[in-house]
Amino acid sequence: MPENSDDAAVKDSVKPRIRNIAELARMAGVSAGTVSRALAGKSLVNAETRERIQTIAREHGFRPNQMARRLRTQRTGMIGVVIPLGHERRQHISDPFFMSLFGYLADALTESGHDLMLSRVIPGDDEWLDRIVDSGMLDGALVIGQSNQFDAIERVAERFLPLVVWGSNRPGQVHCTVGSDNFLGGRLAAERLLASGKHNLAFFGDTTAPEIADRLAGARAAVEAASSPATITCFSTHLSNDDIPDEVAGHITQILGSGGPRIDGVVCASDVIAMVTLRLLHESNVRVPHDIAVTGFDDLPLTTQTVPRLTTVRQDIAGGARAMVDLLMQRIAGETTPSTIMAPELVIRESA
Repeated sequence: MPENSDDAAVKDSVKPRIRNIAELARMAGVSAGTVSRALAGKSLVNAETRERIQTIAREHGFRPNQMARRLRTQRTGMIGVVIPLGHERRQHISDPFFMSLFGYLADALTESGHDLMLSRVIPGDDEWLDRIVDSGMLDGALVIGQSNQFDAIERVAERFLPLVVWGSNRPGQVHCTVGSDNFLGGRLAAERLLASGKHNLAFFGDTTAPEIADRLAGARAAVEAASSPATITCFSTHLSNDDIPDEVAGHITQILGSGGPRIDGVVCASDVIAMVTLRLLHESNVRVPHDIAVTGFDDLPLTTQTVPRLTTVRQDIAGGARAMVDLLMQRIAGETTPSTIMAPELVIRESA
């Protein structure tokens, strides 16, 4: 049966697949080394030749063997993003702060040509991070939060350079961190409450994490420096979404029934804690900010949706994510980099 002209046209348009670099080199009339450099985008190959080789590769469906490339370069192209939950075992990675930071990290890593592997870790011993960085699967690791694992992170950082952590910076620490000045942030929040006429403050947060401890220290410093007598009382409040409502409800019951100084301002260690606090105060017929003013920390997008809208301390989460990835790329290249401390910003809305 004679071949249909349409079938013949399709057959002519389908180009044979190229199986390896040697075949591509023969077709392009260059060496295999030139092909390898052209596909990698190296400037050693002039732009015209590089484009011609890449066009032939596309037309013939050729994709370099990624495993072979990784064996040659001793790179996996994979970055680990690790969330250690030593002090908050019930906290979920769906937490709005985790998701905001992770989203920005994912964008920046994709733009840099890397894949990522996400790990939520509940440390059962001191070697959880050793196992991750020694797996042979990663070019580097980004850790979101220090939790109560400062010493474990510090020990690994002494021998593993491509490691960057979101968290607080301590004088003399080894591991490279990116994070806000949490002491200043806590101070800004408390100063806002004091400036609005509040004198007896509460702090809702779990200070076993260095970042939260710094926020409480900053709030205490503001109270100590106040021009008129003021107090601050810490109420331990975990960051787990499962625990926050019951714990904050207990705090409010204690505050409203206390025979001591009436709490008139609450510094919350996170926006999530602050949003729960606003809701439970409303349910207790407490007016915010007239009776009790409330501040948060992070400035998540949800803070503009509360009633009243939440006064909070803004962390530059997007800028911090970019800084983490930039520092990690430098460390993968063998450079030692200093930590980055970002200035927080007080965002005044209706809750304080």
